[in-house]
Amino acid sequence: MDKKFVIMQGDQACAMGAILAGCRFFAGYPITPATDIAEVMSRELPKVGGTFIQMEDELGSAAAIIGASLAGVKSMTATSGPGFSLMQEALGYASMTETPTVFVDVQRGGPSTGLPTRPSQGDIMQARWGTHGDHAVIALYPSTVEEIYRYIVTAFNFAELYRTPVIFLMDEVLGHMRESFHLPDPEEFNIVERIQTKDLKRETVYQPFLENSELYDDIQPLVSMGRSRFHVSGLFHDESGFPVGTPDLASRLMKHFINKIKLHLDNILIYDTYMMEDAEYVVIAYGITARSAYRAVKLARTNGIKVGMFKPITIWPFPAIPLKKILSRISGIVVAELNMGQFSHEMSRINKGLVPMETVLREDGALIQPFDIVDALTKLVGESED
Repeated sequence: MDKKFVIMQGDQACAMGAILAGCRFFAGYPITPATDIAEVMSRELPKVGGTFIQMEDELGSAAAIIGASLAGVKSMTATSGPGFSLMQEALGYASMTETPTVFVDVQRGGPSTGLPTRPSQGDIMQARWGTHGDHAVIALYPSTVEEIYRYIVTAFNFAELYRTPVIFLMDEVLGHMRESFHLPDPEEFNIVERIQTKDLKRETVYQPFLENSELYDDIQPLVSMGRSRFHVSGLFHDESGFPVGTPDLASRLMKHFINKIKLHLDNILIYDTYMMEDAEYVVIAYGITARSAYRAVKLARTNGIKVGMFKPITIWPFPAIPLKKILSRISGIVVAELNMGQFSHEMSRINKGLVPMETVLREDGALIQPFDIVDALTKLVGESED
């Protein structure tokens, strides 16, 4: 069957991909540049039996999707930097209660209200550490409209598989740009449905936080409220969800939060490489900046520089293992991003001065151009030859 050729906006692709993934509840509050996602959801969700609600604010929106998910419905919200800041308390609650949810953050210039109509990649560290306390997190960041459509499905799958909130990062340019692509056939996707415990009687005492479950790998499946009685608390709790604050239990639960992500890195880490076979230098870029990096690599190759590109799609957990392998065989790296060096800082932590490193950074709401990256590569090569 011939695939349908479409022209789609990034925000629209996010909404339509979410519906394909099984999202049937969206709660949000208007904010540039994420409002288009809410508008599409308000129009399309009722067509598939879903529910759209505009909440009074962003924190209320985040709380609503947690409640809907606990009731058995795949749920999502979408916002931008200021709203994402307001959602952090609920994001921590979803982490503690292990509630599958998807938080979309279409980034814009900040801090505060900043640059509402300009792109930024300034929420990278907020995605990792925005909520308080130690916690594991999964954050994905596509770089094309087609990738938005595909990877929002992955975000929902990860949320279900690992019972965790998943952060889906975009930026103003990705959200508002329109691109053409062949719409994937729904049968191409492996949609992870909400896992249900078979033959569970209503009077059964369900333990929603039981570790080492035999029902699904090492993560206990979430059963919808109404099919069983169980307790949900933002406090440290035992297997039943009842608050217990003993040090040994708190330690065990915290390690569970970390390990359920850490022990599945082979499935969670997603990245693309380009022209890496003979690369002596590597450009690392993500999101909208990866598009400039892709062009920069081709330009640098015409100038005789053997350079490749590494594009992380899974931003968190940090792709340390594949990057360390690359560092062991190259002569230098350039990291390009629309912030003051948030991903670059993490890159420095694993590089530890092993190879020379240059950064190309912008925080003024303008995009990094391919020639900016080529100039950094040329400088890096010149320093290596000296």
